[in-house]
Amino acid sequence: MAQTNFAKLTTEQKTVWSRDLWKIARNNAFLSRFLGTGANSMVQRITELTESEKGARAVLTLLTDLTGDGISGDNQMEGREEEIKAYDRVVVIDQLRNANRTTGKMADQRSIVNFREQSRDQLAYWLADRMDQLAFQTLAGIGYGFDLKGAARASGTFSNLDFAASVNAPSAARRFNWEGASAAAAAFGTYDITEATMQPPTWKLIVQIKAEAKDRYIRGIRGKGGEEVYHVFLSPKAMAMLKLDADYLAAARSALPRSKQGNELWQGTDGLVIDGTMIHEYRHVPQYTASTAFAGIGTPAVSGCQMLFCGAQALAFADIGNPDWTEKYFDYDNQHGISVAKMMGFYKPTWISPAAGADEDFGVMVVNVKDSA
Repeated sequence: MAQTNFAKLTTEQKTVWSRDLWKIARNNAFLSRFLGTGANSMVQRITELTESEKGARAVLTLLTDLTGDGISGDNQMEGREEEIKAYDRVVVIDQLRNANRTTGKMADQRSIVNFREQSRDQLAYWLADRMDQLAFQTLAGIGYGFDLKGAARASGTFSNLDFAASVNAPSAARRFNWEGASAAAAAFGTYDITEATMQPPTWKLIVQIKAEAKDRYIRGIRGKGGEEVYHVFLSPKAMAMLKLDADYLAAARSALPRSKQGNELWQGTDGLVIDGTMIHEYRHVPQYTASTAFAGIGTPAVSGCQMLFCGAQALAFADIGNPDWTEKYFDYDNQHGISVAKMMGFYKPTWISPAAGADEDFGVMVVNVKDSA
């Protein structure tokens, strides 16, 4: 009778397990909803390295709009062509690894096949979650030495990644406090979470921040009919405050479908759409608590979150190959270990903004909002 030796996987079998793990990880990652391979994506996925004088590198190209007025009538065009300005940005890559290991055959009391499947699922969830954390920290400009609530990380793993040095705080023209708009007051204040004037997110905030984004040359993601779409990310508590906003409730009652099946009020979805802006809630949006120091920003006067408003090419993700799947046996084959390693990199693109005349984040704005009444 033919028997299968699970202790010795062939190269092809390891490849299958690696692909299965990556498929599960991609499906679990919140980030995956916003991935695309072209410039018309919120998160541009780069899967190939580009050969350059400095070796193979992951390169993101940002193209700007033409700013000249062209030539009128029969005036000479030759020699007066307008240059297409392109910004090449290098996405640094590194490897992130983790592994599982059994205690031993007697303590484990499970077949080797079950351990392999369970390890695959656990490692896939771990990889998806860490990718999401890295993505949101990069977008928000929070150094990898801290977590998404501003506390120091117990492990130095993220800080040791080669692309950790690429993380930059939100640029000057891309960061605000939401202080509530009125006829006599400005909607946006100085980016400072020590201010007690911050207000919860509202319908008015979404409409006004979209206008700010357009004025500041943040390009949306083009959808059907050429309409531009933006994405906003809020913490669960901040999303709850938005759903309780009087203007939102009034608009929802008046404009959304009346049936229980089609009305967002009944479905509890996080895919709210306001003025061409899609609103999402996620636990990895940076959050802070009143009177608890938040790394690099200060001690908040109120509890809240850093709302992220994203357009096209807000983030670059270098996704280089499937994860490596390695199995190893220890203690005379009494213990079984499985390791995965993923080569990747994250980068928040910057460019010389025509509106600011300075180096600015290309596709993301950060707004501090209160997450309680």
